[in-house]
Amino acid sequence: MLFDTHIHTCYSSDSNMDIKTAVSKAADLNLGIIITEHMDLAYPEPDVFNLDVKTYFQDYAQYRGDKVLLGIEVGMRPDCLEENRLIIENNLFDYVIGSIHVVDNVDIYHSSFYESRPKHEVYDRYFEVMLQCLKSHDFIDSLGHIDYIARYARYQDPNIHYCEFSDRIDEILKVAAQQEKAMEINTRRLTSLAAVEQLLPIYKRFSELGGKLVTIGSDAHKPGDIGRALALAQGMAEACQLKVVYFKQRKPEWGKAL
Repeated sequence: MLFDTHIHTCYSSDSNMDIKTAVSKAADLNLGIIITEHMDLAYPEPDVFNLDVKTYFQDYAQYRGDKVLLGIEVGMRPDCLEENRLIIENNLFDYVIGSIHVVDNVDIYHSSFYESRPKHEVYDRYFEVMLQCLKSHDFIDSLGHIDYIARYARYQDPNIHYCEFSDRIDEILKVAAQQEKAMEINTRRLTSLAAVEQLLPIYKRFSELGGKLVTIGSDAHKPGDIGRALALAQGMAEACQLKVVYFKQRKPEWGKAL
C-alpha cells in the first residue's frame, strides 16, 4: 500500500481536520496515512504547535494499525535540540519528520522575515540553519519540505534554483545521505510546473551524493488534499533513482506504486 506520509489533523494548531474524516478519505483513495502532528517548541507565539503527545496517542490509539500510523513533525531549532531529542526518545512514534519552520525565532511564514532583505541573504540563512539542525537532529527519519521557504517568500521568484544555492544545498544533501536519512518530496507545491522543475535537480543531486530514500507526503491539513500529487512525486523519485518508503516503528517500509 502507498502511504501519504505527511498529514495534519486537529492536534496541529493550523488544522481542524477530524481523524475520522482523514481515515475515511484515505480509505476511499486506497492509501495508508501517517499522522504527523506539529511540535514546534519555543514557537514565537504562546500555546501554538505544542503537541500533547500523551493525549494524542491515547485518542488515536484506536485508529493505529497497518493503514494508519502515528508520527510527528518536529520543528528543528538549535536551541531546542535536547528537548526535541527527549520527546522522540520517550515516545513510540512510527515516523519523525524534521522541518525548518522558524529561523532566528521568526516563523518564515510571516512577511517580517523577508522585509528589506535580499533573497540570497534570506535563503542562505535558511539553508545554514537547516544544515546545522540536520547535523544535530540525528534522531529524525526524513528531512521535511526542503522548499518550505518558497511557499511564503515575498519575492518575485520565490523558487529555489539549485544553481544559485548549490554549495549550501549540497552540504545538506551530503549530511542526509551520510546519516542515511530520507528526503521528503512534499507535494504541496507540485501543482506548479516551475516548482517541479526547481525540485528535480535537488533530488537528482541527492541521489548522486549517495542518497537512497524519499518519503512522499501531501502535507494535508484538510481532507481534499490527502493524496495530492502522490503519483507525480513517485515519478520524480523514479526519475532521480530514489526509493519511495514510509516508516513504521521507525523503520523504512516499501510502498506500492499508484
